Amino acid sequence: MRIETRRLVPRQRRVRFPPVTELAFRPVLELAELVRSGALGARELVEATLRRIDELELTIGAFTHVAHESALAVADSILPGDPRPFAGVPIAIKDNRPVAGMPITMCSDLFGETVAPHDAFLVRRLRDAGFVIVGKTTLPEMGILPTTESRRFGPTHNPWALDRTPGGSSGGSAAAVAAGMVPIAHGNDGGGSTRIPAACCGLVGLKPARGRVSVGPDGGHTFLVGDGVLTRTVADTALVLDVLAGYEPGDATWAPPPPARYGQLFAIEPGRLRIGLVLDSPLEDALLDPVCEQAARDAAALLESLGHDVVEASPPWRRDDLLSDFTRAFGPLISFTTWLGGRLTGRDPTSDDVEPLTWEMYERARSQDTLTFLSAQSRLEALARSIVTWMSSYDVLLTPALARRPVPIGEIHGRGPDPWGNYRRSGYFTPYTAIVNVTGQPAVALPLYHGEDGLPTAVQLIGPPAREEVLLSLAAQLEAALPWADRRPELAAQAS
Repeated sequence: MRIETRRLVPRQRRVRFPPVTELAFRPVLELAELVRSGALGARELVEATLRRIDELELTIGAFTHVAHESALAVADSILPGDPRPFAGVPIAIKDNRPVAGMPITMCSDLFGETVAPHDAFLVRRLRDAGFVIVGKTTLPEMGILPTTESRRFGPTHNPWALDRTPGGSSGGSAAAVAAGMVPIAHGNDGGGSTRIPAACCGLVGLKPARGRVSVGPDGGHTFLVGDGVLTRTVADTALVLDVLAGYEPGDATWAPPPPARYGQLFAIEPGRLRIGLVLDSPLEDALLDPVCEQAARDAAALLESLGHDVVEASPPWRRDDLLSDFTRAFGPLISFTTWLGGRLTGRDPTSDDVEPLTWEMYERARSQDTLTFLSAQSRLEALARSIVTWMSSYDVLLTPALARRPVPIGEIHGRGPDPWGNYRRSGYFTPYTAIVNVTGQPAVALPLYHGEDGLPTAVQLIGPPAREEVLLSLAAQLEAALPWADRRPELAAQAS
């Protein structure tokens, strides 16, 4: 992990920052109001956050870079009365989006010590809203897998059980929020990479609709990937979506704007909805853990008690070649990222630069002809049309978020003699998420329950195209009925 200006030091030599056990778990709007009112200084809040990171990082392994000096400099410029909605609130950015002056590693040796020369548009929007960027968080190399244990930085640990994965690919962000290292963190989702770690770590993880958040200035139109945040509450997710959402000049595609601000719409009662309970996995060989199934059934019963009509449903989303076509469409993105890493470091990538799974995807994508790629994308788009058309008789779908409990660290990774076997197993762990990247619909993971093993047990809600407000409103209703924000891992409660 790279540390700006100073490295971790023994605890007895640290400056004594204020205790932050409670601050770390407060809603981001409340933290901003404390700073705005002068009840809490921005520097005090950021110092406390940096101390919390220093205290837990060696245990959790959530960060690739901690920006002590620059974060404190920004905090010093924020005064009481600052009108920006989140002035002084610390946030971490997943290490696959550029933050000017900070490393961008993709958690790969290939990228070396590359430093980003500019901000992603979404990072600029977060800065403009007053957020203070305190560092970059871990992911599996290139963001391929739903676990986070790269060769370069080692495993990131789930704060609820240190021997389990926090999920991926936004695993560092999820672990940091769950442990109270930061109150909110950025994530993105190309096959479940926000929802999966949210489910593993007991957080809210929204994948916005396709085109809702710009991927500029570096990314063009993306068929699969959308950016968002990992939070503890539906309100925080809705309020920050207002910051991130919207067209940027030059965007190739964008989602239509909502009827009002998400920060207002989430608080409106959703009305009586027709909800389809879906237990059938898009992948035929994926077995559903009874705990995950029971969570979905319990959520269905809760929704019925809230006045909604819930029926079991079977979408037309199971297809023998689904995983292959998804890989044919997703693989070229990984191949391009690998190629880009070579360009940034001035040399052609080799198998020594990346993990075996990354190299396997790189080589497969390079050998794949254009017709194969376009045919796979065309079949996925046709499948998406059929699913969205079928769903028109429902307002929302309810599924398990995961098919299995958070897997032990070391079970699914991109190294070893059978990287492709690991990749296929990852799909059986998380079969309900990637299909929503194919359709482009918004979807959210909600941490409604905990299993007897103490691990969070989440469900997924899938909404109509470009209608995040439907999901947010229903999610807020569920949160009010069965609150989860005060649940904390024992590790997080003991720190500071």
